[in-house]
Amino acid sequence: MKKKRVGILCAVAAAAVIAAVCWRTLGQTGADGDGNVVYVNSVATLTGLGSGNGMINRFAGVVESQDTWSVQQNAEKTVREVLVSVGQEVTVGTPLFTYDTEKFQSDLAQAQLDLERIQNEISNMNAAISDLEKERKKADSASQATYTLQIQEQQLQVKQREFDAQSKQLEIDKLNENINNATVSSEIDGVVKSINNGNSTDMYGNGDNSFITVMKTGEFRIKGKMNEQNMGALSEGAQVVVHSRTEDGQTWKGTITRIDWDNPEANQNAMYSGSSDNMSSSNNYPFYVDLEDSTGLRMGQHVYLEMDYGQTEKKDGLWLDEYLIDMTDPENPFVWADNGNGRLEKRAVTLGGYDENMMQYEILDGLTVDDSVTFPEEGLEEGMPTAVSENGMMGQSNSENTDGEVPVTDGDMPVTDEGMTDGGDMSVTDEGTTDGSMSVTDVGTTDGGISGTDAGTADGGTVY
Repeated sequence: MKKKRVGILCAVAAAAVIAAVCWRTLGQTGADGDGNVVYVNSVATLTGLGSGNGMINRFAGVVESQDTWSVQQNAEKTVREVLVSVGQEVTVGTPLFTYDTEKFQSDLAQAQLDLERIQNEISNMNAAISDLEKERKKADSASQATYTLQIQEQQLQVKQREFDAQSKQLEIDKLNENINNATVSSEIDGVVKSINNGNSTDMYGNGDNSFITVMKTGEFRIKGKMNEQNMGALSEGAQVVVHSRTEDGQTWKGTITRIDWDNPEANQNAMYSGSSDNMSSSNNYPFYVDLEDSTGLRMGQHVYLEMDYGQTEKKDGLWLDEYLIDMTDPENPFVWADNGNGRLEKRAVTLGGYDENMMQYEILDGLTVDDSVTFPEEGLEEGMPTAVSENGMMGQSNSENTDGEVPVTDGDMPVTDEGMTDGGDMSVTDEGTTDGSMSVTDVGTTDGGISGTDAGTADGGTVY
């Protein structure tokens, strides 16, 4: 339980730091021209009853088989025909490809002739030995020694040729085996993942050195990618929640069984804007998740993964993260909410139970899922204009930067992605401004960057 609490606290804290900078730097001037707009977010979104609150790191993953079977091409053989295609379903015994047997047939005919010649030579040698033994019996004692030597030489040659005959027979057996096994068939039920017919590319666009690889069907796992900047965010044995990308609310649960630290995959995008040298690049590490139940998943399906803090557990009532509730006076808690007319108001709320793992309070009265709220911070006043955030941001903005509260001047950059727990390549950078303004740049989101949407998260980014 403590692990869950610490983990989600870190996620919320990181998100709050980023949001605190962005709230003050990404705004627009309000309709009344006062330069301040308070961004609010819907309670439905913040409580997960909408599209998610974005406070938990997400990683992209793909459904793959628990097991694969690969066949290597015999370097001494030439493939005549490939009988399957990538993505095709196969069963045990399905022919995958055939070898060219023309050369084997020619070699077999020659080997059979060679064997026949050797056998004839052995027969002739044995006949000669028989004749020498007969002549030795008739010879005088002085000549018998000569005949004995000739017989021994012939016997030695017979042994050598008998060995040659055995070797030639093994060659013939091997040629027959190659001819009889010219067709290679699948040994498992599955889907053809890759065919190395010159492009060495599998069904997901990844390299594969096997000639043909078949993924076993019926037993799925998830392969995800974690950027080196969030190496501490995941661990083997950790529980995760798997989210469908296409169907809201559809989830699966699993356990991280392995993080492949030995095979990092180079991230081609620079960590910081404008930098492309090796010192600025980062690596992604693949990790694997075994599922409790894979019902409803399909091979090759892309999904999102996040640490399981209990966020998918269904609770009755409305539960709101505690950081959204002003508890300055514990007896009179309130939230800053949109009054329905584009203005900010203090809204008293009645609290119920408290979930210490998720750090949420149950809201008994004062707020509904149709309301919108913002983060309680200094400087908020009732009547300030509000705007519904489209990218998950909340809080006040001051595009004129005249109140002196923004701690950024002359190009300073107080917030970067160093040590970010989301592991992406997202950084908050000051692009050389001299007026203290800042801009948020998502650098290289295709390798795991933070984004207000799920764009560019195909290999392990954080999404909201």
